[in-house]
Amino acid sequence: MWRIRIGRYRWTALGMANSLSRFPLLAGFAGSAVAVLMSGLSLATLYQGREEALSHARETSANLVSIIGGDIARNVEIYDLSLRAVVDGAQDTAVMALAPELRRRILFDRATTAAYIGGGYVIDARGRVIVNNNGMAVPFETFTGREYFQVHRRNPSVGLFFSHPYMTHANTAAIGMSRRINAPDGSFGGIALLTLNLQYFRSLLDKVEVGPKGSIFIVQNDGAMIVRKPFLDNELTRNVSSSATFARMTRTRSGSYVAKSPVDGVERIYTFAHVPGTPFIVGVAPAQDDVLYSWRMRSTGVGVLTLLFGLSFIALSWLLALSLRERARAQEELVRLAGTDALTGLPNRRAFDERMDEEWRRARRTNTAVSVLFIDVDYFKAYNDNYGHALGDDALAAVAECISLVVRRPGDIPARYGGEEFVVLLPDTQIEGALHIAETIRARIKTRSIAHRGSVIGRLTVSIGCATAAPPGLGGAYGLLSDADQQLYEAKAAGRDCVRPMTLAKVEIAQS
Repeated sequence: MWRIRIGRYRWTALGMANSLSRFPLLAGFAGSAVAVLMSGLSLATLYQGREEALSHARETSANLVSIIGGDIARNVEIYDLSLRAVVDGAQDTAVMALAPELRRRILFDRATTAAYIGGGYVIDARGRVIVNNNGMAVPFETFTGREYFQVHRRNPSVGLFFSHPYMTHANTAAIGMSRRINAPDGSFGGIALLTLNLQYFRSLLDKVEVGPKGSIFIVQNDGAMIVRKPFLDNELTRNVSSSATFARMTRTRSGSYVAKSPVDGVERIYTFAHVPGTPFIVGVAPAQDDVLYSWRMRSTGVGVLTLLFGLSFIALSWLLALSLRERARAQEELVRLAGTDALTGLPNRRAFDERMDEEWRRARRTNTAVSVLFIDVDYFKAYNDNYGHALGDDALAAVAECISLVVRRPGDIPARYGGEEFVVLLPDTQIEGALHIAETIRARIKTRSIAHRGSVIGRLTVSIGCATAAPPGLGGAYGLLSDADQQLYEAKAAGRDCVRPMTLAKVEIAQS
């Protein structure tokens, strides 16, 4: 089994090697594709890391919003219970008839003395404080102009009301939590009021860190800012109801989104939730730059390394591809040179034999004739003896040039067969066409007028034998070549400088 697997891998490797040798640029394209794929995977991983960092920031923000909102909801519930007790006592004539100190103790429990409660009051219908939670002197002016007083006087069904932030008589920022007190006849009898210092909300935000550019805030559902971190000097008067980011908070009870802050223009990831039973919205908004800082540091390094690796891999792939292409060209040139005669530039005998076999098989499939010309330079030994081998080589090159100028049809193969012998393969050519080409070659060489003292004609000439057959006539391709050689000897016997074709009878036999 292992031998079979190893054999398969070996054949696969050989197949790849052969493909690269035939298509060397494939290595460059494949390397580029691999580099792009690896870079894409790396970028996808980096993007996934970015999404995970943002998702983690949202989850953390949601937990913080839940904790802060839960703290506010619990304290508001406690303070509301105290307010309800104050309202019940204020509406009881027996309680209100008690001595001031005893009445105060009955109306206000310990919750109203918590650290962030600025004061507890019972205010009559004229806006004057008639009882407070600490027994200290009450301010002389009335509270009829206060928001919470006017709301309860106009609307008996308001219930628990939260005012906008304001400055108290003690010069502290607070919001008022109030409930209506009804007279025995159901008319407006005043309000019960607890003032909650904004320092309570600031203490909640002080415990939370959301990054150098992050923000955390508590606003009312009409856009009035309660408190914000980083803290602002004009929080009491700031209202964000006109901003697009706040509008998104009013449409749903909770959520998360990315937007630019209307306060400082920093792009943040806003996570918010409405506090149940209150008009408050708690929001945690870490800056996106802070959240992604660590990711950017890592991804920059990884991205640069990925880019360098990818470019290096592509460069190496194309260097390999170009090297393979040059090697393939060199191999092609070697193959060409191996099949080319160095002196004449024509195909040599080896290349001719290969093409002869190919064309003979093709002629067998298509049932067509094949012709061969066998050419020999007349008295060439005498030419070498008279003029030397150097001029003899020049004469052979001139003969090859003349043959090449005549044999120009695609598929025709002229070749140097050896010494002063040349052959021409003429596929799909009958004896008449072959004879015409042979005569043209002989005439062109003779009109070249190359002097030859060793020839009775005085010029360089050639003798040509011509043979034609259709497979399987003449016993095969080499039988055809042998017959052309025989016709060459007949041309020499006839006095040279002539063409001798097969007889018509023999051609008919060869093609039958």
